[in-house]
Amino acid sequence: MIVVTGATGNIGRTLVPLLTAAGEDVAAVSRGLRPAEPAGAEPVGVESTGAEHAGADEDVRRARAAGRVRHVQADVGDATTLRPVLDGADALFVLLGGELNSHGESPHALPAAAADAGVKRIVLLSSQGSATRPDAPSHTRLRAFEAAVRAAGPDFTILRPGAFASNAFAWAESVRTRRTVHAPFGDVALPVIDPADIAEVAAAALREGGHAGRTYELTGPEAISPREQVAVLSAALGEEVAFAALTREEARARMTHFMPEEVADGTLDILGAPLPSEQRVSPDVRDVLGRPARPFAQWVARNLPAFR
Repeated sequence: MIVVTGATGNIGRTLVPLLTAAGEDVAAVSRGLRPAEPAGAEPVGVESTGAEHAGADEDVRRARAAGRVRHVQADVGDATTLRPVLDGADALFVLLGGELNSHGESPHALPAAAADAGVKRIVLLSSQGSATRPDAPSHTRLRAFEAAVRAAGPDFTILRPGAFASNAFAWAESVRTRRTVHAPFGDVALPVIDPADIAEVAAAALREGGHAGRTYELTGPEAISPREQVAVLSAALGEEVAFAALTREEARARMTHFMPEEVADGTLDILGAPLPSEQRVSPDVRDVLGRPARPFAQWVARNLPAFR
């Protein structure tokens, strides 16, 4: 059995059906919603809508009917609620909610509980910034979780994605109602990663050999700026979508409504003044999956109903 935390988010709702389609039994963990229902907030900077997950939701329903998925209400930030779920599990996927990136119980609690339960493999979703910005307060907790997973005992794989393509969901309402995108740093390009690619890499690391002790940096196939992303949206919709620049301060005021201040500051540092290592295209998606990472245009095509 594989335990998937964050099962209602952009990654989990793709990961669960990938695992069940491969014949795995899955305990899908969330704090409240069932994996086949509309999701709320995902990890830092990621917005979720039902548009991306219609097919995945149907796959989860079929897997649940076949007895391959059971939904478990538990809190990844409270290891005591997860201990009963971990009994009998072979592998664990750890996705931290946004608030856990700034506070919460000891990062050692969950990996230690997994080790005590006999879990053989842990895959942790971390962040590229944990490596590229080792002194940034915004990534202190993620670095601590990485260290805890490495020290816990089970085999581990750490995933460090860069910026998510699905951050564009934050523009969905203004695109639908006003055909306008409001964003900072319009001409700063980053190789955004499709969450579906993250889910596929996670599935491989959870199921296959050869990934123990590895750290994968996950990016899209090319750097693309917010202004260029808007052009892709315009082309897909067949209508012009305007780009309206936000200042850093305006963007920060919006972001702190749904993420801690230090995380917002660290995110804006990356979005506005990325290091060369943060703009580099990583080969790791291709190396793990045997194919290139999906481009932003492919993510848009799959999620276009959210913007119509």
